[in-house]
Amino acid sequence: MSLRRSVRYPSISGISSPNISLSRRRYTSVSNAQASTPKQPLTSILIANRGEIALRVGKTASQYGIKATTIYTDPDAKSQHALSSPFAMNLGHPSAYLDGDKIIKAAKQQGCVGIHPGYGFLSENSDFARKCTEAGLVFTGPPWQAMEAMGNKSRSKEIMTEAGVPCIPGYHGSNQDPDFLKSEAAKIGFPVLLKAVKGGGGKGMRIAMTEDVFNDQLRSAKSEAMSSFSDDIMLVEKYITTPRHIEVQIFADKHGNCVALGERDCSIQRRHQKILEESPAPNLDEAVRQDIWEKARAAALAVRYEGAGTVEFIFDNETGEFFFMEMNTRLQVEHPVTEMVTGEDLVRWQIIVAEGGKLPLTQAEIEARMVERGHAIEARIYAENPDMDFIPDSGHLIHMQTPPTSETIRIDAGFIAGDEVSAHYDPMIAKLIVQGPTRMIAVQKLHSALEKYEIAGLITNVEFLKRVCNNPVFLAGDVETGFINKQKDDLFAEVPIAPEVYAQAAIGSFFLGAVALQGLHEPFPVPQSGFIAIAQSRSFTFTANSTNPIAKADEKTVQLKQLNTGLFDATVDGTTYHSVASSWNSETRMVTSFFPHTRLETRIIDHEGNLTLFQQGEQYRLRCATPKWIEKALGIKDTAHSVLAPMPCKILRVEVKAGDHIRKDQVLVVIESMKMETVIRSPQDGVVSRVVHQQGDLCKAGTALVEFEEPKGVK
Repeated sequence: MSLRRSVRYPSISGISSPNISLSRRRYTSVSNAQASTPKQPLTSILIANRGEIALRVGKTASQYGIKATTIYTDPDAKSQHALSSPFAMNLGHPSAYLDGDKIIKAAKQQGCVGIHPGYGFLSENSDFARKCTEAGLVFTGPPWQAMEAMGNKSRSKEIMTEAGVPCIPGYHGSNQDPDFLKSEAAKIGFPVLLKAVKGGGGKGMRIAMTEDVFNDQLRSAKSEAMSSFSDDIMLVEKYITTPRHIEVQIFADKHGNCVALGERDCSIQRRHQKILEESPAPNLDEAVRQDIWEKARAAALAVRYEGAGTVEFIFDNETGEFFFMEMNTRLQVEHPVTEMVTGEDLVRWQIIVAEGGKLPLTQAEIEARMVERGHAIEARIYAENPDMDFIPDSGHLIHMQTPPTSETIRIDAGFIAGDEVSAHYDPMIAKLIVQGPTRMIAVQKLHSALEKYEIAGLITNVEFLKRVCNNPVFLAGDVETGFINKQKDDLFAEVPIAPEVYAQAAIGSFFLGAVALQGLHEPFPVPQSGFIAIAQSRSFTFTANSTNPIAKADEKTVQLKQLNTGLFDATVDGTTYHSVASSWNSETRMVTSFFPHTRLETRIIDHEGNLTLFQQGEQYRLRCATPKWIEKALGIKDTAHSVLAPMPCKILRVEVKAGDHIRKDQVLVVIESMKMETVIRSPQDGVVSRVVHQQGDLCKAGTALVEFEEPKGVK
């Protein structure tokens, strides 16, 4: 008899216990030679992944007494998933999550019955699934033959065509000659989408709007695909100009049962990667909804699928047609959306299928659940900078406070305050999932929860997500994959910072004693017991808009006059707030001030001269300005004529050299961070004086990459 151990997985909140129905009815069945014998119970598993999905899988394993072994790499040694189980194996090098042989060896050493691959990394690697089976391990996923068939985008489209599933026009052949691919693109008609056949997660994808940019986009897509998947074979497809991304969650067992657990709309994307997902898809005709479910089931049955899978479609907003795009042979990042609208634990379903059991619910039972439970929406919380084309950020989470969870508000997170978001891996910090009886209520709940999300130390997309929730087009459900670009004037509109925010920053800085480098005089002393500093005046200068290092930052000066302990006059932009009574709570880092017209509570997190303020559901990032004479004394170089690294990165290519005459928007360098390529273009016309870093160099954020000659006549 095996001893099952229960392990606590603290970082996943809001997952309810699964509701497993004993009433089972087949929806549809096919003969399945691969479904002959049930597999042994999964009494122990190795979770071959990291972060929030490793914690998510561990949560279900713990609920059912399944011993879970986690794996980690050197940078992840103190990560939450590594610490969540007493059974943890170090793989070493940062890229070892891709080392299938080492992972299988670790599973055997730990005596595991099976492996759960999570998503990403090896989850769709048919060779890894095959090796698991050959090693006598239960792979908690589909048969490797089905993964092989559907994992190759070219082959999968051939299978779908044979099964009667509509496919988007394109070239999916083996000829990879650039001139040939360009000619095929011309036949299809521009714009076209270039996509790695083994790609995923938006990597290895580029859009060629015209023939002139085709070669550059092809080279960039192939380079990124090789870096991410060790395979740069590309397909070329017609790019639909007003598409929606709609995907269907399917599940199949070894007994011929196949069901669709609704669809998710994943159209709100940047860099071809999703940031908001919801179910059901808004403004979708019911006949189309049923048809797209039926086509998804047909896709699964065509390859004798088993387990969880997602069939992805492109929906044309102009014509109402939809086309098969690809099938992800794994659990998706956004699976909690489906769990929220069905009330089911999909990881538990995976274990049931892997053990040879039948699906817990029929199609009719699933649809009844979805009618009951309304609408769900997920927001991905990323360490990234929306103002800089969503480039990823990395570093320590100096402060993090999350909204309270409940049956209808769930957070799947891989980090806690103090953790480091590593530049080696995806920058997703957490997923926030909410459920409501209607879409409008779900969106309102999401916005309210985002207002309670506080993160400092990194730039995140939380403020951007709040703007999406308030956008009238989004509220109307008129979504498409080009939503962000088309709504950029609204989503990226500059919102002036209220003068009271600057006043609170100055008062908070006083209490923090963080007014260094603000002039020739010493900063105010922090009030001590029995000491009162009266009628001292001080000026504080702050710069805002620090999320965009290229843009010129606005400066505001606050004149602060201390009248008594905790009592100030604060002057901002010529307006004086008299007798502002303020107090500081060192535990919550909150300054509470009673202005003549209102009371404000502001949390202030200070780190290396940066202030992050959280006030009335909004976040503000300010920096204490450093006088020029101090910069000169400390040897801080003027970077006015330099192009800076927007994030920690590796230099992939350098396209210019010293002495080159450069035009605005010309490519200077190509960098890579977190497996994503970013093209750095010149912000101006000019002459290159020095290329600071060369191919292969590793750079910190904010370091100069290319320096320009100072324009004539400028001192």
